[in-house]
Amino acid sequence: MRTGLARRVLAAGLVSLVAVTGCGVRPSDVIRAGDPPSGPVARTPTTTLYLVKNGRLSAVTRPGPPLSQADTLALLAAGPTTAEQAQGLTTDVPPEAAPFSVTAAPGRQPGHLAVNPSTPAGKLSALAVEQIVCTAAAMTPESPVWVSVVGAGQNIGRRNCPG
Repeated sequence: MRTGLARRVLAAGLVSLVAVTGCGVRPSDVIRAGDPPSGPVARTPTTTLYLVKNGRLSAVTRPGPPLSQADTLALLAAGPTTAEQAQGLTTDVPPEAAPFSVTAAPGRQPGHLAVNPSTPAGKLSALAVEQIVCTAAAMTPESPVWVSVVGAGQNIGRRNCPG
Protein backbone atom coordinates (compact mmCIF):
# COMPACT_ATOMS: atom_id res chain seq x y z
CA MET A 1 0.00 0.00 0.00
CA ARG A 2 2.86 2.34 0.73
CA THR A 3 4.43 1.51 -2.62
CA GLY A 4 1.26 2.67 -4.44
CA LEU A 5 1.22 5.96 -2.52
CA ALA A 6 4.91 6.55 -3.22
CA ARG A 7 4.35 5.87 -6.94
CA ARG A 8 1.46 8.35 -7.07
CA VAL A 9 3.50 11.05 -5.29
CA LEU A 10 6.43 10.41 -7.65
CA ALA A 11 4.13 10.51 -10.69
CA ALA A 12 2.53 13.78 -9.52
CA GLY A 13 5.97 15.29 -8.98
CA LEU A 14 7.13 14.24 -12.47
CA VAL A 15 3.98 15.63 -14.09
CA SER A 16 4.52 18.94 -12.26
CA LEU A 17 8.17 19.05 -13.31
CA VAL A 18 7.28 18.39 -16.96
CA ALA A 19 4.57 21.07 -16.86
CA VAL A 20 6.94 23.67 -15.42
CA THR A 21 9.91 22.96 -17.68
CA GLY A 22 8.04 22.22 -20.86
CA CYS A 23 5.86 25.31 -21.08
CA GLY A 24 7.16 26.26 -24.53
CA VAL A 25 8.94 29.52 -23.68
CA ARG A 26 12.30 29.63 -25.35
CA PRO A 27 15.17 31.96 -24.44
CA SER A 28 15.74 34.87 -26.80
CA ASP A 29 18.07 37.83 -27.29
CA VAL A 30 17.15 41.33 -26.12
CA ILE A 31 14.31 42.76 -28.18
CA ARG A 32 14.70 46.48 -28.91
CA ALA A 33 11.51 48.53 -28.63
CA GLY A 34 12.77 52.08 -29.07
CA ASP A 35 13.23 54.91 -26.61
CA PRO A 36 11.26 55.02 -23.38
CA PRO A 37 8.45 57.55 -23.12
CA SER A 38 9.56 61.07 -22.29
CA GLY A 39 8.07 64.49 -21.70
CA PRO A 40 5.78 65.91 -19.08
CA VAL A 41 3.21 63.71 -17.45
CA ALA A 42 -0.34 64.75 -18.28
CA ARG A 43 -2.04 65.74 -15.05
CA THR A 44 -5.68 66.29 -14.36
CA PRO A 45 -6.10 69.89 -13.22
CA THR A 46 -7.27 70.27 -9.65
CA THR A 47 -8.31 73.02 -7.27
CA THR A 48 -7.16 73.01 -3.65
CA LEU A 49 -9.55 74.22 -0.96
CA TYR A 50 -9.09 74.33 2.77
CA LEU A 51 -12.20 72.97 4.47
CA VAL A 52 -12.74 72.19 8.16
CA LYS A 53 -12.72 68.78 9.82
CA ASN A 54 -12.95 68.40 13.59
CA GLY A 55 -12.24 72.12 14.05
CA ARG A 56 -9.01 72.06 12.01
CA LEU A 57 -8.12 72.96 8.43
CA SER A 58 -7.99 70.13 5.95
CA ALA A 59 -6.68 70.51 2.39
CA VAL A 60 -9.06 69.06 -0.20
CA THR A 61 -8.44 68.78 -3.94
CA ARG A 62 -11.21 68.81 -6.48
CA PRO A 63 -10.72 67.83 -10.11
CA GLY A 64 -11.73 70.26 -12.78
CA PRO A 65 -10.55 73.13 -14.93
CA PRO A 66 -8.45 75.86 -13.34
CA LEU A 67 -10.52 78.53 -11.61
CA SER A 68 -9.79 82.12 -10.74
CA GLN A 69 -8.84 82.86 -7.14
CA ALA A 70 -12.19 84.60 -6.59
CA ASP A 71 -14.15 81.62 -7.97
CA THR A 72 -12.13 79.18 -5.86
CA LEU A 73 -12.83 81.22 -2.72
CA ALA A 74 -16.53 81.22 -3.65
CA LEU A 75 -16.37 77.41 -3.42
CA LEU A 76 -15.53 77.82 0.27
CA ALA A 77 -18.71 79.82 0.78
CA ALA A 78 -20.71 77.22 -1.19
CA GLY A 79 -19.53 74.56 1.25
CA PRO A 80 -18.38 70.98 0.86
CA THR A 81 -19.76 68.57 -1.72
CA THR A 82 -21.96 65.69 -0.61
CA ALA A 83 -18.97 63.33 -0.71
CA GLU A 84 -16.89 65.77 1.36
CA GLN A 85 -19.72 66.13 3.88
CA ALA A 86 -19.78 62.33 4.20
CA GLN A 87 -16.11 62.57 5.23
CA GLY A 88 -17.01 65.05 7.98
CA LEU A 89 -15.84 68.19 6.18
CA THR A 90 -17.55 71.55 6.70
CA THR A 91 -16.85 75.24 6.10
CA ASP A 92 -16.83 78.24 8.41
CA VAL A 93 -17.01 80.67 5.49
CA PRO A 94 -20.61 81.93 5.35
CA PRO A 95 -22.49 81.88 2.02
CA GLU A 96 -22.90 85.66 2.12
CA ALA A 97 -19.08 86.08 1.96
CA ALA A 98 -19.27 85.39 -1.79
CA PRO A 99 -18.54 86.85 -4.25
CA PHE A 100 -14.90 87.58 -3.48
CA SER A 101 -12.40 89.79 -5.24
CA VAL A 102 -8.68 89.11 -5.11
CA THR A 103 -5.98 91.59 -6.04
CA ALA A 104 -2.27 91.97 -5.57
CA ALA A 105 -1.93 94.21 -2.54
CA PRO A 106 -0.93 97.68 -3.80
CA GLY A 107 2.47 98.96 -2.76
CA ARG A 108 3.51 95.59 -1.36
CA GLN A 109 6.12 93.13 -2.51
CA PRO A 110 5.13 90.21 -4.77
CA GLY A 111 3.36 87.44 -2.92
CA HIS A 112 0.95 89.70 -1.04
CA LEU A 113 -2.74 89.41 -1.86
CA ALA A 114 -5.77 91.38 -0.75
CA VAL A 115 -8.91 89.26 -0.51
CA ASN A 116 -12.20 91.13 -0.31
CA PRO A 117 -15.24 89.11 0.80
CA SER A 118 -18.72 90.57 0.39
CA THR A 119 -19.23 90.60 4.17
CA PRO A 120 -17.40 92.65 6.79
CA ALA A 121 -14.07 90.99 7.51
CA GLY A 122 -14.59 91.41 11.27
CA LYS A 123 -17.68 89.17 11.15
CA LEU A 124 -15.68 86.19 9.85
CA SER A 125 -14.58 83.58 12.39
CA ALA A 126 -10.88 82.99 12.90
CA LEU A 127 -11.30 79.60 11.21
CA ALA A 128 -13.04 81.18 8.20
CA VAL A 129 -10.15 83.66 7.84
CA GLU A 130 -7.66 80.76 7.96
CA GLN A 131 -9.66 78.92 5.27
CA ILE A 132 -9.60 82.00 3.04
CA VAL A 133 -5.89 82.70 3.64
CA CYS A 134 -4.76 79.10 3.01
CA THR A 135 -6.99 78.64 -0.05
CA ALA A 136 -5.73 81.91 -1.58
CA ALA A 137 -2.13 80.99 -0.77
CA ALA A 138 -2.52 77.54 -2.37
CA MET A 139 -3.27 79.21 -5.70
CA THR A 140 -0.26 81.51 -5.69
CA PRO A 141 3.08 80.31 -7.08
CA GLU A 142 5.13 82.67 -4.88
CA SER A 143 6.13 81.40 -1.49
CA PRO A 144 5.57 82.52 1.20
CA VAL A 145 2.31 84.28 0.44
CA TRP A 146 0.85 86.95 2.67
CA VAL A 147 -2.88 87.54 2.52
CA SER A 148 -4.91 90.44 3.88
CA VAL A 149 -8.64 89.90 4.29
CA VAL A 150 -10.41 93.22 3.85
CA GLY A 151 -14.19 93.52 3.75
CA ALA A 152 -16.59 96.43 4.32
CA GLY A 153 -13.77 98.69 5.48
CA GLN A 154 -12.48 96.18 8.03
CA ASN A 155 -8.98 94.76 7.62
CA ILE A 156 -8.02 91.50 9.32
CA GLY A 157 -4.39 92.19 8.55
CA ARG A 158 -1.55 90.40 6.86
CA ARG A 159 -1.50 86.63 7.44
CA ASN A 160 0.08 83.54 5.96
CA CYS A 161 -1.19 79.98 6.00
CA PRO A 162 -0.38 78.39 9.35
CA GLY A 163 -0.16 74.88 7.96
